[in-house]
Amino acid sequence: MTDEQQAQEAAEQKKPKLQTPPGFHDILPKDHEYFTFVKKVVRHRARQAGYRRITTPILEATEVFSRGVGESTDIVEKEMYTFEDKGGRSMTMKPEGTAGICRAYIEHGMKELPQPVELYYIEPHFRYDKPQKGRFRMFWQFGFEILGESDPALDVQCIFIAYKIFKDLGVDQNVSLQINNIGSAKSRAKYVEALVNYFIGKERSLCENCQKRLEKNPLRLLDCKNEDCMILSELAPKFAQYRSKEDADFFRSVKEFLDELGIKYTENEKLVRGLDYYSQTVFEFWDSETGAQNAVGGGGRYDGLMEIMGGEPTPAVGFAVGIERLIENMKKNGVTVPSKDDVQIFVAQLGDLAKKKCLRLIDELRDRGVRTIGALGKNSFKAQLRLADKFQVPYALILGITEVRDGTIIIRDMSKGQQRYIKMDEVVDEVVRLIGKDNLDMYSPGEIVVA
Repeated sequence: MTDEQQAQEAAEQKKPKLQTPPGFHDILPKDHEYFTFVKKVVRHRARQAGYRRITTPILEATEVFSRGVGESTDIVEKEMYTFEDKGGRSMTMKPEGTAGICRAYIEHGMKELPQPVELYYIEPHFRYDKPQKGRFRMFWQFGFEILGESDPALDVQCIFIAYKIFKDLGVDQNVSLQINNIGSAKSRAKYVEALVNYFIGKERSLCENCQKRLEKNPLRLLDCKNEDCMILSELAPKFAQYRSKEDADFFRSVKEFLDELGIKYTENEKLVRGLDYYSQTVFEFWDSETGAQNAVGGGGRYDGLMEIMGGEPTPAVGFAVGIERLIENMKKNGVTVPSKDDVQIFVAQLGDLAKKKCLRLIDELRDRGVRTIGALGKNSFKAQLRLADKFQVPYALILGITEVRDGTIIIRDMSKGQQRYIKMDEVVDEVVRLIGKDNLDMYSPGEIVVA
């Protein structure tokens, strides 16, 4: 090897290994089976309840979040992926879904639609958070929003649809519902004042984050996980003392509706949520084992957000659930999901003429709903059947020169090792019979109507 070749080889070895950025992850085919199933359950429950799907852009003007989520929140201060585009505009990859939906509601005049407007989404979000188990910088959420009306029953409807989805996915026993009422803006202002007065003079006992929160977002002092901060918050004024009669009545109704539906909950006076736009009802779904550290999702009422975003005052309530954490709980419970990715038929061939016949056959089988593959790039029967074994197909079709000449094809039962001949023009119907109509993967383009 020449010196030049050695230098080139050394340079190749020094090249950094290409991999996902910190906090990001690939969703591999096996995990996509879980994602697909979660999405199917969410869509089913949404359709049942009359929700319509919405998708907002991955990128929004930064002001959508700084104005909507709140300048003093951890999300806006520390966690947003924000950059200036080529037009000099400040853009942000969306860290949460609600602010963008409110922007869309205002921009597209949804207040003219029958109220309330009920929407749901299934989308990726982005936060520059510290990567850890179950917490990623790109993560998927589904969420439900009810915009245009205020009623405790709507808050409970949101909680109930989440509960039904958890039950469908086999994780309802893993999740505990935490609820609180943080009152109207007026009630909250009185409570914040009392909270600040309590913590003033105790700054040296607070963690660095909470020292900043005392100035910018005092409510967040209540849900800090630092041990010293937790001890202090235990003795802090309680929100119940500052709720108005209207707030207390609203909260009582929420609990009565939950009781009526048989949904267990824990009243948690420290629950405030991390976003500025919440009012009245707030709730979270905690992992029953690890608690708030691994909340599966949460939400609440945000009656003032639409006005903050520049629209007319519009009451609203909603929630979001992290799909990765949901799947983690499903796996922990041993929940398996049905797969529609399993191959049902493998077509093996030998010779150019057989390969040509197989192209048409594979297409016909797929059109009939049979999940079919063919190793058209391999010439050896032995290699093709080894591949069929790896795909664990129940049946293989084998077509060689003799079969093409005779107008037949071999059907091989892979589990029994038995095979038989059948006429080529009968094979598609026979395969459909063997697979069973209930197992066919059908898509009907005839459902589309062209005006």
